Amino acid sequence: MSIPSNLQKKSFTLVDQACHEIRGFRNLYQQLDDKVRLSGHSISTLSNYARKLAQLSLHFGKLPQHISEKELNKYLASLARQSKSPSLSDFKFTVYGLRYCYRLMGMNDKVVQLPRIKRDKKLPVVLNHRECKALFNAPDLLKHRVLLSFIYSAGLRAREVSRMILSDIDSGRMMIHIRQSKYNKDRYVPLSPLMLEGLRKYYYACHPIDYLFNGNEPGSPLSVRGMQGALREAVKKCNLQKGITLHTLRHSYATHLLEFGMDIVTIKELLGHVKIETTLVYLHVAKPNRSNLFSPIDRLYAKG
Repeated sequence: MSIPSNLQKKSFTLVDQACHEIRGFRNLYQQLDDKVRLSGHSISTLSNYARKLAQLSLHFGKLPQHISEKELNKYLASLARQSKSPSLSDFKFTVYGLRYCYRLMGMNDKVVQLPRIKRDKKLPVVLNHRECKALFNAPDLLKHRVLLSFIYSAGLRAREVSRMILSDIDSGRMMIHIRQSKYNKDRYVPLSPLMLEGLRKYYYACHPIDYLFNGNEPGSPLSVRGMQGALREAVKKCNLQKGITLHTLRHSYATHLLEFGMDIVTIKELLGHVKIETTLVYLHVAKPNRSNLFSPIDRLYAKG
């Protein structure tokens, strides 16, 4: 069977194998594909759900709807034990995939029996200004220096940058067009004049074609994995110890805007958040912009 090309490579083997070995999985996958597309969810959602459902079906040799509650509980408990943080592991995507599958099959009683997943309440990691500058200057390649600073300059998601084409940079209006991002939404964000200078320097030096940041293969975009590699090398060179990811640059963008005085509603729109509650987390991270703030210990030991 030819698996749709929109699945990530790491999904291909498991889904393809399940379609061949598990009777009815091919039809289940097609229904899942149709439902995800009609619901407006991202391709990564389809990939995650399909991969976990395939893995589950191959483990038991049958479709998810035919797995008993006892078998399922034992399987999920095993996944939870394998991770220090189940809410960020295979456990989460397996449960979400099962919920989606059961609703698709009209088996709402099964949905109720699945374990609830506690949402992490950790605050996002944010870089300070000095760390940002060090990180953006660290890569040896101009392409990577521009890439990391570009992500921060507009608070972009990695996948948004990966699919961005040259014409999305509108220097006439000084805007960046972000197409069909999360929840299939388009949005515009301001293009920094300083960033435009960097992009022009990169363009004339590297001559990208079609995509703003090209991958190794002609006509292909730079993958998220490629971006992660560039960031990893930069972090290592700077010797930063904060547990930095590409999304840390987006968190830093939002937090710094808040600290510089931008209102939270505008930041919500720039980030492309659907709910204001998602953006409000940065209020707990941002350093309050008040000159009279102090720690009581300084007053406790003040001279005189």
